Amino acid sequence: MAGPPGIKARSQGFADIFDRSTGGALTPLSVVIEKVLSPVRAVIEGRETLMFGTNSYLGLNFDPSCIAAASTALANFGTGSTASRVASGNQALHIELERAIAELYGRRDAVVFSTGFMANLGAIGGLVREGDAVVLDAHCHASIFDACKLSGAKILTFKHNDAADLARVIAASDIAPSRTLVIVEGLYSVLGDVAGLEAISTVTAETGAVLLVDEAHSLGLYGARGRGVAEAQGVEDKVDVIVGTFSKSVGVVGGYCVTNDPAFRALRFAARSYLYTASLPPPVVAAARQALAIIAADSERRATVTARAEALHCGLTGLGLPPLAPPGPVGAVRMPGIKAGLETWTALLRAGLYVNMLIPPATPNGEVVLRYSVSAAHSTADIEAALDIIATAGRQTGVLRPAA
Repeated sequence: MAGPPGIKARSQGFADIFDRSTGGALTPLSVVIEKVLSPVRAVIEGRETLMFGTNSYLGLNFDPSCIAAASTALANFGTGSTASRVASGNQALHIELERAIAELYGRRDAVVFSTGFMANLGAIGGLVREGDAVVLDAHCHASIFDACKLSGAKILTFKHNDAADLARVIAASDIAPSRTLVIVEGLYSVLGDVAGLEAISTVTAETGAVLLVDEAHSLGLYGARGRGVAEAQGVEDKVDVIVGTFSKSVGVVGGYCVTNDPAFRALRFAARSYLYTASLPPPVVAAARQALAIIAADSERRATVTARAEALHCGLTGLGLPPLAPPGPVGAVRMPGIKAGLETWTALLRAGLYVNMLIPPATPNGEVVLRYSVSAAHSTADIEAALDIIATAGRQTGVLRPAA
């Protein structure tokens, strides 16, 4: 009797399904950005394109002071560290960046990783092990699920943003709350909805579970100082560990973990993705530090993102394409299927508008969505232009009914 298909046969089957479903057409996997003109404009297939899918929420990847900081670091420290932090890659710039992120959050300590994915791998893997439990919001990012699998801990999930279900799962678990890590995100990156941290943190405080919040998409956008959703909702004192990334609002690459609990001060010695990965290149570190200073001091950019997000949300709702979450820097519009989603995504790109197309398993509940992100670098004219393109493309593909 033949067994399951081998690795090559299985991979070939996936490739064949993808080819049949796309018909060789342009897809999100084949897009090449030929030139980046600004945080919100690029050249794709020789055409200047308005970018609404970059996660450059504050436009800091083109900020002159960040570029100058990177240039100075490049001249003084070179292009890369060439080693891990525990070998020869622990430079003064890395220490300064960790102090800056800890100061921004008002926490005792910060650990900087080479990517946001590695921040989750390191923090989660350093906190839990076999015999512990992790209880995840069902909509958590893939990096969180992967980190939990690698940790060896028992993985449990609770209904998205449902504190009552979280309490039920913790109570039903055969593992003590003191050995349980609860993980949620501040701003969920697919649909753009915000975690109800007040209710969730109350459950973890009452049970004695440890709470980790991933603020990857909310850093720089929520709270008086831009620290994220926990700050905005006034529950920072109930959050034990915060992880995040520099690849969104900060405009570079890298990840971080901050904590105020002295019990976790040895985390950097237990995080394998910190110990065994080359440290961030000096120009990236210097640009990140300058961007964090801007985030802490400049609330105007956050206000601009909010205004632009509300305008786009209102316009999409008026077109009959209401986003799946309240107005925010991330939004998603449901498509009636993969075919319609791909056709609409392609029509938008051909017309000069780039958004993200997401399909299962990257999306919750089997949704097919077109996802957008809003930047402080977007002008009101950019919002209006995007809505005009969406209206035309939507009628062309049948997602919108033709005008009477």
